Amino acid sequence: MRRLAEREQRRWYGKQVEKGDHSINRIVEPPVETFEQRSAVKATKPSNPGVRRPVDLARRHGLSAQAVRNYERDGVLPAAQRTPTGYRLFTEVHARALSAYLALIAGHGYPASGEIMRAVNRGDIDAALRTIDDSHVLLQRDRETLDAVEAAVAVLTGSQRQPQSRRAVPISVLAHRLGVRPATLRKWERAGILQPAREPATGYRRYSPDDVRDAELAHLLRRGGYRLDHIAGVLSRLREAGGTEPLVASLRQWREQLTTRGRAMLTGAARLAEYIDAADVGSDEPATGNVP
Repeated sequence: MRRLAEREQRRWYGKQVEKGDHSINRIVEPPVETFEQRSAVKATKPSNPGVRRPVDLARRHGLSAQAVRNYERDGVLPAAQRTPTGYRLFTEVHARALSAYLALIAGHGYPASGEIMRAVNRGDIDAALRTIDDSHVLLQRDRETLDAVEAAVAVLTGSQRQPQSRRAVPISVLAHRLGVRPATLRKWERAGILQPAREPATGYRRYSPDDVRDAELAHLLRRGGYRLDHIAGVLSRLREAGGTEPLVASLRQWREQLTTRGRAMLTGAARLAEYIDAADVGSDEPATGNVP
């Protein structure tokens, strides 16, 4: 009966029952929260205007609360204020910083976006803008490369409609055809641009029709001022596509990706401008999480 009574006490009153030194039942009250603890918990609730929990910022973008904490730790978000018990207190400024960072990633990638946000958060707007400028230079370079490849593929496609010998040619013949020295072709081979076969008996290079095509494309790109490693990457894409016709479809997809990347840069710039205005960051003034 005593045990039943103890269980009833726990169920109805939510209080813990212990036995004392003399087997007398003693009701132990739960610990009372201090005013500071109650204030800290209240401050981290979303009902408190202007204050956000990590989970509140995370849900908006489909992230985990730990990811938000990591961003604040890594300087991507401005430093958050803390309650006496260690809870992070985020604000609308942090929400805008997170939106800016995620928007920048789509256009600039993770490393550059992190550099941009950290520069803004320490008040170095010029450094952030330089990183943005560098990304735009890379995008412009990719566009110029794509234009050159499309032009070269058009030339190669036209030349392939004409009857061509299927026989492999030696290095002297190919060099004469392109108007370059044999040493240039050997240099392109070392850079991974050309992959000629070798005659088993003599070890002389023999360039197949596909090798001739690659050499012509490399010659066009080289005249356009492109680096050898860049040309090697283009030809690698050509080989993976399986020829010029599949490459045309690949180039269309490549252009769509560049357009998407450019538009993402515009969106990222808009979100970053909103964050800078909200944080009231100056050229020599670090960002804070306080709403101005």
